[in-house]
Amino acid sequence: MQKNVKTLAYCALCIALATVTSMIKVFEFPTGGAITLCSMLFATLPGFLFGPVAGLVSGVTYGLLQFILEPYVLSPVQVFLDYILAFGAFGVSGFFCSKKNGMIIGYLAACGLRWFFTFLSGWVFFGEYAWSGWNPAAYSAVYNLIYIGAEALITVALLKATSMSHAFDRVKASVATQG
Repeated sequence: MQKNVKTLAYCALCIALATVTSMIKVFEFPTGGAITLCSMLFATLPGFLFGPVAGLVSGVTYGLLQFILEPYVLSPVQVFLDYILAFGAFGVSGFFCSKKNGMIIGYLAACGLRWFFTFLSGWVFFGEYAWSGWNPAAYSAVYNLIYIGAEALITVALLKATSMSHAFDRVKASVATQG
C-alpha cells in the first residue's frame, strides 16, 4: 500500500511539474505548438521511475490536463490523437528505464512517438495550414518536428551538460530502495 501511495505521489508531482513548465513557453508557434521549459522531460519521468504502465497512465493524465487547460477540438479523433495518444506516448520511456542511458534514450523515444501522433493529427486535420507548395504530410512532419525536436534537443543538451541525467538516476535508485 505504501509503495502505491508513493508511486502516485511521485507521478502526481511529475505531472504537476510538466504542467507548470508547459506554461513557460520559450517560443510559441502561431498555429499551435511551443518549445517549453523541458515539460516533456517531466512528463517522461513517471515511466523512467516506475515503468511503462505508470508512465502511460501519467502521460494520459497529463494529456487530459492539457486538454482541460488549453482545449482545441476539431473532432473526437483529433482530440484522441493530440491529447490521449500524443501525451500517453511519454509512457514509452518506461521501456528503457533499466537500460544504460535509459533516461535519455527513453526520453527521445517518447518524444519520437509524440511527434508521430502529432504528425498524424496535423496531416489529417491541419493540412489546410500547409505552407505554399507543401503537401499536408510533409508540412505536418516538418512543422511538428520543429517544436518537438527543438525542445528534445535542448533538453538532451541540458541533461548532458549538467549531468542531470545522473541526478535522475539517483532519484530512481532512491525510489527503488524505499518501501
